[in-house]
Amino acid sequence: MALLDVVDELVLGTKDVFSTMLMMDLEAAESSDRPEDIIANVSGMIGLGGDLRGMLSVHCPAEAAKEITGALVGMEVTELDDDVKDAIGEIANMVAGNIKISFDRAGIAVELAIPSSIIGKSFRICGFSGATRCLVKFSTPACVFWVELLYVLNK
Repeated sequence: MALLDVVDELVLGTKDVFSTMLMMDLEAAESSDRPEDIIANVSGMIGLGGDLRGMLSVHCPAEAAKEITGALVGMEVTELDDDVKDAIGEIANMVAGNIKISFDRAGIAVELAIPSSIIGKSFRICGFSGATRCLVKFSTPACVFWVELLYVLNK
C-alpha cells in the first residue's frame, strides 16, 4: 500500500467512525509527517502488530477531547477526566479497527493491542526508528484534532 493509499484509508476510517458513532462530520484539513505540528492535551493510542507493526494515535487539544467525548456519551463534558481518557482511547480503537480492515483487504494481517490514553499539558509520543508517519489534521465546526499512524510493514 503506497503512502497516499494509507493516508486515504486513515481519512476514510476516521470519518466513518465520527459519522456513525458520534454523528459528527469531519474535514481532513491536511496531512503531514511532522509530529511537532500536533497540539494535544489528550492522546489515545493503540499498538499494531502482525504484518504491520506500529501505533495509531488520536491527539486532541482539551476542548476537542471534551467535544468528542460529549458526542460519544451524549452529554456535556466540562473537564478532562477518566471518561475523556477512555473515550479518546476508544476512538483510537475504532479508527484502528477500520485501518485493520483496510490492511486485511490488501493482504496485510494486522493485530490490535489494548488502547491506552494519556492526559497532560506537556508530553511527546515517539515512535520507533524507520517507521513511516502519516499525520492527518481533522476539523469539526468547533475544533481540530490529529490522527497519526506510525508503521513499518514486515512483508
